[in-house]
Amino acid sequence: MGIITAIGDSVAGNRLALKEGRSGINTSMDLFPSKYAGLLPFGIVHHSTAALKEKLQITAPGVTRTSLLALHAFEEAVRDSNLSSTGIAATGTAFIGASTVGGMCLTDELYGDAQEADKGSAYLESYDSASVQLFIQQRYGMKGFINTINTACSSSANAIMNGAQLINQGWAKRAIVGGVDSLAKFTVNGFHSLHILSHDLCTPFDINRKGLNLGEGAAFVVLEKEEDIDGKKVYAELTGYANSNDAFHPSSLSEQGDGPFLSMQGALKMAGLQTSDIDFINAHGTGTENNDEVESRAMLRLFGTAPAFASTKANVGHTLGAAGAVEAVYSILNIAGQELYPQLNFTTPIPATGLVPVKEYGKKTIRHVMSNSFGFGGNCTSLVFSKA
Repeated sequence: MGIITAIGDSVAGNRLALKEGRSGINTSMDLFPSKYAGLLPFGIVHHSTAALKEKLQITAPGVTRTSLLALHAFEEAVRDSNLSSTGIAATGTAFIGASTVGGMCLTDELYGDAQEADKGSAYLESYDSASVQLFIQQRYGMKGFINTINTACSSSANAIMNGAQLINQGWAKRAIVGGVDSLAKFTVNGFHSLHILSHDLCTPFDINRKGLNLGEGAAFVVLEKEEDIDGKKVYAELTGYANSNDAFHPSSLSEQGDGPFLSMQGALKMAGLQTSDIDFINAHGTGTENNDEVESRAMLRLFGTAPAFASTKANVGHTLGAAGAVEAVYSILNIAGQELYPQLNFTTPIPATGLVPVKEYGKKTIRHVMSNSFGFGGNCTSLVFSKA
């Protein structure tokens, strides 16, 4: 696994911050110039783009912050899996990445290039939605199946699911899967126009929730068949996954949470588990009025009494196309450490559902964790990770 977020630039760093209940969300905007500086909180990775380039030894022009964050997490993941450069480039290695904004994080440059009559800037090729995957593919000479997924906030959960499908169907021997998004004016202004950005720290599942805090980050995991792991370190097993769509609204979920209900139900069925087998749910939990109540209703509808659950978006913000992979890493850490991380900023439950998330760090026997990722357009995905 590999990860970089507002609370750490490694798997170990993120785990420590989660255990200690730390948040990386604040109103400091020194790395992301914006008119909302000091007004809106964001989960910003605390490395400048120049520092990331130096650390990753990138000298080529036209490489965006999104690609740099992705490369950082990708390289930690392949190091952690002991994958050689030959193994990464092999035709049997699939690479499925996800992003919502990709190279369009450079909103001003994109606008400028759109006005050019002939010659564009060094970033011209980066605006392609697949630019991040193309950059890493070319850097490593990857020859296997490559794909880019954009299903909004469920993007990288779907990348993980797609990688598993490729392995199960014989199209790949292994799959490097995950996602990335960096903060962009395009994204910030878009969410602000929907009136769902909170001016305070987000409070998922709380009656006083006012909206979400955007964040940036990247995470990748390496999937392999059990018979091919050759004694390698194994964090967990991906036992179930499902995608559904409630086809209700471009940016809202249906009141009864049909999409979330069906994705959770489908993942359980694939894993061959009963509702009582799930020990913890890493909830989508954005802190918006619609999502949190709908997700709560869907959990109650499926489980009767909801299992222990919490949202880590109060730690790192909503990382959009990276969220599914970031939270997959956190779910796997729940299993690897047999521990639950506290939900931050929660005080009072939503009256209609009464659900209270985990509020304190604690040790617990954890066999199966469900991770939920729900995207715009009603695209809902649930993953189930199990103790190997």
